[in-house]
Amino acid sequence: MKRKVRMGMVGGGQDAFIGTVHRMAAALDGEIELVCGAFSSSESKSKASGAALYLSPDRVYVSFEEMINKERALPKDVRMDFVSIVTPNYLHAKPAILALENGFHVLCEKPLSLSSSEAEALRDKVKHSGLLFGLMHNYTGYPMVKEARSIVNSGRIGPVRKVIAEYMQGWLAARIEESGQKQADWRTDPDKAGISCCVGDIGTHAENLAEYITGLKISELSADVSTFVKGRKLDDDASVLLRFENGAKGVLFSSQIAIGEENELKIRIYGEMGSLEWLQSEPNSLLVKMNGAPVQVYRTGVDKSYLSKAALRETRLPGGHPEGYIESLANIYREFSRAIQGSQEGRKDEFDFPDIEDGVRGMRFIEAVIESGRKNAQWVKL
Repeated sequence: MKRKVRMGMVGGGQDAFIGTVHRMAAALDGEIELVCGAFSSSESKSKASGAALYLSPDRVYVSFEEMINKERALPKDVRMDFVSIVTPNYLHAKPAILALENGFHVLCEKPLSLSSSEAEALRDKVKHSGLLFGLMHNYTGYPMVKEARSIVNSGRIGPVRKVIAEYMQGWLAARIEESGQKQADWRTDPDKAGISCCVGDIGTHAENLAEYITGLKISELSADVSTFVKGRKLDDDASVLLRFENGAKGVLFSSQIAIGEENELKIRIYGEMGSLEWLQSEPNSLLVKMNGAPVQVYRTGVDKSYLSKAALRETRLPGGHPEGYIESLANIYREFSRAIQGSQEGRKDEFDFPDIEDGVRGMRFIEAVIESGRKNAQWVKL
């Protein structure tokens, strides 16, 4: 392609944290251009958001239905190529399905939908359309996460025996949803978030990271799910025992009432001959611990001789310059935009971004955890 990939956005209007982050990430490589959006169900807010982004007024819409239908009617050399969906959970599946039905690729925030049945229906739509679908599990975009996955795939640490994944936050330790805090309000509302708050919001990141790095699927789980804050309708803490398809065992913690924690996402992978450890708040480092040897610290961008091609592909800066959250999203956007370019040019290159299958897995995980929690930690198969 000799032009930028054109993006439309659903959600992400003024004061929406994640929409701003997505736009920054999409623009980082200069390969994607935001050309239209339905930023809010409020006409005035959507129009104001579009004006602040210097979009043409006739490309700023009040609803995703209007945006998709009107963009479809535009000439091919003008209309958007894909839709980025950055809405609360209950508004993921509907715009995604409509976009696919009208010939647009989709990149969607997680979790995929409100239920596994809805997720499977969306998967069928993706397969039938032949279009690209990406899911924003951005933590898979970090270079040292790619390196961890490469090391596991190489067999260097041996077959995986144990996985410990945790995502701890403290921002929902009090019932701030009652104070009008927008981000807390929809995440704790079953009508907008679905059957889970904590597990759906951050537990799925830990689950996805564990399966992505190890290449193993969780086969069954036992979960202790809690709602510590009185009056809250959804969970705010979960401790989950995991069994993987190869016989490996795991533990997954997710909590939003862990006071003092910001976004403490951490994963440890233990194999027969070695182990790996990665922490999102120190993303440039991967600890490699081999049996009988000193701990090694692999660093992003320092020495290309020992890093995998997958890690180098997502490394943007020389060593010592932190590559963080926005860059991880940007790596997903870059992989997705290049996949679009390849599809339009008739190429079938391989690209690495979470897809519809990851979305279905995530929804099954959420439902299994909540089911197990309701049954006093009974083991539940995925």
